[in-house]
Amino acid sequence: MSNIPPLDLKRQYQAIGADVSAAVLEVLASGAYIGGATVQNFEQQFATYVGTQACVGCNSGTDALYLALRAMKIGPGDEVITTPFTFIATAETISAVGAKPVFVDIDLATFNLDLDLLAAAITPRTKAIMPVHLFGNPIDMSKLMAIAKQHNLIVIEDCAQATGATWNGKLVGSIGHFGCFSFFPTKNLGACGDGGAITLNDPALADDLRMYREHGSRQRYYHEAIGVNSRLDAIQAAVLQVKLQHLDSWNQHRAAVATRYHELLANIPDIITPQATPGGESAWNQYTIRVIAQPGADPAARRDKVRASLQSAGVISMIYYPLPLHLQAVYQDLGYPAGSFPHTERVSHEVLSLPMFPEITFEEQQRVVYALKDAIESTSHSD
Repeated sequence: MSNIPPLDLKRQYQAIGADVSAAVLEVLASGAYIGGATVQNFEQQFATYVGTQACVGCNSGTDALYLALRAMKIGPGDEVITTPFTFIATAETISAVGAKPVFVDIDLATFNLDLDLLAAAITPRTKAIMPVHLFGNPIDMSKLMAIAKQHNLIVIEDCAQATGATWNGKLVGSIGHFGCFSFFPTKNLGACGDGGAITLNDPALADDLRMYREHGSRQRYYHEAIGVNSRLDAIQAAVLQVKLQHLDSWNQHRAAVATRYHELLANIPDIITPQATPGGESAWNQYTIRVIAQPGADPAARRDKVRASLQSAGVISMIYYPLPLHLQAVYQDLGYPAGSFPHTERVSHEVLSLPMFPEITFEEQQRVVYALKDAIESTSHSD
């Protein structure tokens, strides 16, 4: 019996491979590999999809965050508030522009920034908030935008895992001042390599973003700022145009998979299943449970035993993220000791992401759940 992977891109390609191959071959035949009509067409289509006036393609989701910060001239002496429970790219880009990441603990139920703690972290140096719609689950953007407006702060949405997610009926990436997307292959809308985009409703800022992504140049060989080389290439844009047509359908399948997991896992003890933020609709990039240890026991040890048991049964799970950002070696100079963010530190020892992709079958989900039930039972008195 074959393993059940966390994500199976081969199945996706089997369904749309002919269209993807045709689109790529058309670009190859055109000779226009950098920029050009293919990239521009995708930018227009993605802006229309998200519901913004503009979209600027770039090399990665990381660069999208970086370029948004650059466009707002955020740099040394400035502070940007974000979450310690995310991939390092979120905080890394703040550091890359010379600003200081300021972390705020998360809400246990949603894994997202605890907005009740946000105001206390705002100082005269705070210039922006960078919320992450983690695992595809949108944060309460109404509450966040109200706080940002009150304090005159820029909001840069990290939508890397949440393409297609909505808050109060609006797609993420259309609510803050910037929406930053990753098209890494594992995302809901994934390229066949790296790629990213920034969505926004300010055409003048969009021009600035294009300038920064093109070596600080609006006119070839004339440079007005220190920029970077961060272009979305035409082949990836062509792939993304094909996949964008299927995104809503794939997200609907993901939601159905999540619903089935909810039902199948309902009676298994010692786990907490994920739920979408009330008012939001998750894109379900991940289905992340929490494995609860016995009182006084090491939660990470039990989670790791459960994961090993799943793997022995042919179910491959993932841990996002085992070490919070404030405890990473690179951020020790920020002065956040262990215990600074108890919710973040707790879930980092408990989280386990189960296989989640649109093509997973009901039978495969049953295998996942049976294996998880056995793993929970086998570790109930050994952790």
